[in-house]
Amino acid sequence: MNKRLYVDFHILQTVPPSCINRDDTGSPKTAVYGGVTRARVSSQAWKHAMRAAFAENARLDVGKRTKKVADLVKEQILPLAPAADADKLAKKALENAGIKSDDKGTKALFFMSTAQAKALAELAVAGSTDKKEYQKALKAAPSMDMALFGRMVADDPSLNYDAAAQVAHSISTHAVQNEYDYFTAVDDCQAEDNAGAGHLGTVEYNSSTLYRYATVNVMELDGKLSAEQAAETVRAFGEAFLFSMPTGKQNSFANRTLPDAVYVTIREDQPVNLCGAFERAVPRSTQGYAEPSKAALAQYAQQMYSSFAEAPAQSFTVGSGLEALAPAQTAKAMLDALEKAVRDALAGNEVG
Repeated sequence: MNKRLYVDFHILQTVPPSCINRDDTGSPKTAVYGGVTRARVSSQAWKHAMRAAFAENARLDVGKRTKKVADLVKEQILPLAPAADADKLAKKALENAGIKSDDKGTKALFFMSTAQAKALAELAVAGSTDKKEYQKALKAAPSMDMALFGRMVADDPSLNYDAAAQVAHSISTHAVQNEYDYFTAVDDCQAEDNAGAGHLGTVEYNSSTLYRYATVNVMELDGKLSAEQAAETVRAFGEAFLFSMPTGKQNSFANRTLPDAVYVTIREDQPVNLCGAFERAVPRSTQGYAEPSKAALAQYAQQMYSSFAEAPAQSFTVGSGLEALAPAQTAKAMLDALEKAVRDALAGNEVG
């Protein structure tokens, strides 16, 4: 099928003093873009937060990325054959599937769905030694997060899944300068004649208005899941991308915020990242950074549509400030409309 269908998510979100995503020295991650230093949150950090959000949603079938995949298979063997040596069967199942492991687990993290673990367990309990059947079981029935984020198996590339979703590193729309918080901790049981602190330290932080971008290849999803599952997965992805937050230093800063504005597009040509709106850093103003960032995003999107890219097949916005791109609505209404649009498109209807 040559049909193309992409869902792009563009989010502007302001976070207060925080250290959402740290580097190896404990400093907030940054990047130089447009010649100035920006706050940065890695795509991996936000994808981990999204997967945690998926796991909390009881309606979603999510996989597990772990070195202890034998334990996942063992869990499925126990109810099928309570009297069997589940540990031995699980290890044999992985061996038949071509997954190398030892007592500590696999050499690398392995992504497996519940359905795949159950299929391996059923083959092991039935006494199958057909390695092709084990391989087939590991290729079929991926969970929705496996279809979204992909799977790489160095030992056997035939088990790989291409990721249907791409998540960009979030960057601030403006220049930032990291700051330091000097803090002390008091020893509750300290002697009365000792007024000193029990601990001294510093923590580095910054604050910013972030531009966040992600895209989902709907046809790639449809190739791994059913059309109904693909539409539900796009909605789940959008909901998690909007409302999740990496947990770095969250107890210290309580930086849990919601987006200032959201722009979602359905495209039939290619994904379009609109980070170029902020290549020239948004200058400091009495309005802060969120409002001028909205104006810059709307202007740049319209500029792209009049020169390089076709206008989206359908657009949605949430929050104020982006009404020039599409009428604003609530987040729930937008997600409902997005799910329906994807379902209709996969059913062969035109995206209006």
